Amino acid sequence: MRLKQVSVFVENEPGRLEAILEVLEGAKISIRALSVSDTAEFGIVRMILDKPEEGLQALRQAEFTTRVDWMLSAQIPDVPGGLLNSVAKPMAKAGINIKYFYAYIGHAGEDKAMVVLKTNDIEKAEEILKSLSVD
Repeated sequence: MRLKQVSVFVENEPGRLEAILEVLEGAKISIRALSVSDTAEFGIVRMILDKPEEGLQALRQAEFTTRVDWMLSAQIPDVPGGLLNSVAKPMAKAGINIKYFYAYIGHAGEDKAMVVLKTNDIEKAEEILKSLSVD
């Protein structure tokens, strides 16, 4: 399924993640998934929010540099090879480049995991994930 990801670009220094999280807490926005990556001077905080438009507005009002991207989310088996066989192999076979992704475990005991991914062809990737659905 498609969902919006909110990215925040910040200086790579102490307290910047805290400031982002405080803005979201103040706006009563919950984070569903989170990825933080860095370079020497800057970091990118990528988030799936329960209310992406409200979260984006709150972050922009707090003068953070933000961006919104459409992402794909899919449920995959939480087993050895689950990511390989449910995402990596089918995408490679179709010639789709996975630009980046992050994963998380849903509710305990479900034997399923969730992945959020950005590809070079969202329509084709979405079709592949739907055809392999494990929901």
